[in-house]
Amino acid sequence: MAFTEVDLFGVYVAPMSLMMLAAWLVTAALRSVLGHFELLRFIWHPALFLFSVYIIVLAVITLVRAR
Repeated sequence: MAFTEVDLFGVYVAPMSLMMLAAWLVTAALRSVLGHFELLRFIWHPALFLFSVYIIVLAVITLVRAR
């Protein structure tokens, strides 16, 4: 498991920040799909649900990257 810094246009960035950005993009796409089909209205607390989905997606990306 080698999480080394990533050189992004001369700036070293922690790999976790890139994984967080990727998780946010996946969660935003999922939120868009759920909003399009109006499925968020069936969820008791949409903000808490989306935050939980973000954490799950981030954990999956981290575990996949660690392998």
